[in-house]
Amino acid sequence: MQLGDFTLRWFSDGIYKLDGGAMFGVVPKVVWTRKYPVDEDNFIPLALNAVLIETPQAKILIDTGYGTKLTPKQVAMFRLERPPTLLESLAAGGVHPEDIDFVVYSHMHHDHASGATQRDASGAVRPTFPRAKHVMQRLEWEEAKNPNIRSAHAYWEENWAVLEADGLLMPVDGDVELVEGVRLIPTGGHTRGHQAVLVSSQGQTAMHMGDLLPTHAHINPLWVMAYDDYPMDSIAAKEKWIGRAKAEGWWLTLYHDPEILAGIWNTEGKMIQAIRADDALAAEG
Repeated sequence: MQLGDFTLRWFSDGIYKLDGGAMFGVVPKVVWTRKYPVDEDNFIPLALNAVLIETPQAKILIDTGYGTKLTPKQVAMFRLERPPTLLESLAAGGVHPEDIDFVVYSHMHHDHASGATQRDASGAVRPTFPRAKHVMQRLEWEEAKNPNIRSAHAYWEENWAVLEADGLLMPVDGDVELVEGVRLIPTGGHTRGHQAVLVSSQGQTAMHMGDLLPTHAHINPLWVMAYDDYPMDSIAAKEKWIGRAKAEGWWLTLYHDPEILAGIWNTEGKMIQAIRADDALAAEG
């Protein structure tokens, strides 16, 4: 997608499945299933759609999927379906790991951060993007290192230890302009240090809201995950930023949606433009 002087490209790390009830929290199943498919086990399909922002200054990858370190047991548990992996998708698009200047985490849960490291032929964990600075809110980094009893299962040291050792981590504090036209905005909600990425060029704007807006069905501010650590903060952030996006005609990108990569919604909550995964694949083909 061309956004002013910038280009946004999506790269898949595959599809996995989670319990639908967990993804929609207190929303009754009879309601959310009208908007999102569910199987006989109550699982819903979720994508791992990394976004690459290409600006005149830098190549910035938002989130990294599960990567290639998962054990067979973990692959089965998450019902992960491949190909492609993120690295396969990037290669098919002519992007090499060394091309990436920044990896930005919306947050550091395993489904967003695992792909930042990989095992080499000897089995040692290495950075996947060896030149990139890996950027997160400092609050998120502190929780990744010192998770609480609720969040401990979501932060895996193997996803960041080698990055820290190699000097590739770049914690930031608050609202920061990473490069011209790309802002990192703390939102909280899903995690204490969750952040959104606001991208603006030549009067056009897109926002990546991470797990505050995982799919198109979560456009209602009150539809938040049971996984959110601070749901009232999620609701407040969604009201603020989705409201502004609707009013100003911004694109909103969707990390976990297997069908829709980005959309524009009007003030009545109707999607009026969309970039669909099938259309993008057809265009590449």
